[in-house]
Amino acid sequence: MKDIQSQPDTRRINIKKVGVKDIAYPITVLDKAKTVQRSVGRVNMYVNLPHQFKGTHMSRFVEILNRFHGDINLKSFHTILDEMKVRLQAEEAHLEIEFPFFLKRHNCDPAMVGINEYPCTMHGSLDKADDLILTVRVPIGAPLPLQSSEGLPKSLGQWGIAEVALRFRHFIWIEDLIEMVENVTCHDLAWGGADDEGESPSVEEITKRLGGKIAEHPHIRWFSVTVENFARGYSTFATLEWPDSEELPHHWPTDTQPRPDN
Repeated sequence: MKDIQSQPDTRRINIKKVGVKDIAYPITVLDKAKTVQRSVGRVNMYVNLPHQFKGTHMSRFVEILNRFHGDINLKSFHTILDEMKVRLQAEEAHLEIEFPFFLKRHNCDPAMVGINEYPCTMHGSLDKADDLILTVRVPIGAPLPLQSSEGLPKSLGQWGIAEVALRFRHFIWIEDLIEMVENVTCHDLAWGGADDEGESPSVEEITKRLGGKIAEHPHIRWFSVTVENFARGYSTFATLEWPDSEELPHHWPTDTQPRPDN
């Protein structure tokens, strides 16, 4: 019987992605008020597989991850990607971490203070150059209800969600990004941001206002914004990208630690 596995592969077919996914793993996130915040991330790690390789040892992904146990953060992202690329002899390496970020917020109402959860994703890739995208999902609360005749507030519920993805030149606090979003959405929906007909602004209008706000930040070099409104039976959404070009050169941020002037 022929040993098929040992024979050379002449088909020259590359596998675009091979790896492991959905690994629960402890991570640390920089926290503006408390220095660091401990969280649990869901990790995806994958590389391309050039045609000359028939397979890869999946355990190597976990081995690399274990080397950074308890120290997986923005600063170590590049190091992990570089080791993945070298050890697995890959042309490209990718690392995705989804994690919840918790922040004490006023929920657009100074009388209501609580701990909000903001789903975040960091996606790093290493080809010939580095690339890092941070994505944050910020809930948009419903307009503040009027009190009923009994003096009891009506149920608030949730109007929708804003998802912001960005590439940055210098370090940006997640808290500052959340604040930029909530400065727009809280004002528009809760403090008289309705249009001339007295209706709440559309997803298109909120998306434009968010885009204009984020574009003013000097440390952001690219971003996309998607605003979704939850309606009964369906949802509406609008999205924009700035600059509107796929030709931007990818590179790692020039720093990965808080700057003194931030």
